[in-house]
Amino acid sequence: MNPSVHLNLDNPAKTAHFGRHLGKQALAGDIFTLTGDLGSGKTTLTQAIGQGLAVPAGCFITSPTFSLLHEYPGRLPLYHMDLYRLATADEVLELGFEDYLYGEGLTVIEWPDRLQGLMPADRLDIHLTWTGEVSRLAVLTAYGNMVPRLPAFLPE
Repeated sequence: MNPSVHLNLDNPAKTAHFGRHLGKQALAGDIFTLTGDLGSGKTTLTQAIGQGLAVPAGCFITSPTFSLLHEYPGRLPLYHMDLYRLATADEVLELGFEDYLYGEGLTVIEWPDRLQGLMPADRLDIHLTWTGEVSRLAVLTAYGNMVPRLPAFLPE
């Protein structure tokens, strides 16, 4: 069983702090998968992760729902994927996204279930659930080489 941690993010400031912390702790080649319902805050969290990676303020992080992939410069490159519009792992392969999964930056993937058999063995999964008007529950589950690093991803 993979270790999981539950974080109560009871206001937008805590969510932003958590995301910035994730960005600061990220290493080249890390993969964060974000799951949750539409509107649960996956892109908002990615924006804060970008701040933690020192993505320049002029590079506004938006949802890549229609373009599928956005790349941003920072301390590490941020590869932000949104696989919502894809149906199969074959489509991921056809688009060449597998190259980004093992690149030199941080890869953040929304709707990672579309990866199916391509799901990376080493990853941090973050599942977001609304718990109130402005609050969320984040469940972090570490896989593979991310297991020993899980404590580093918990906000101070």
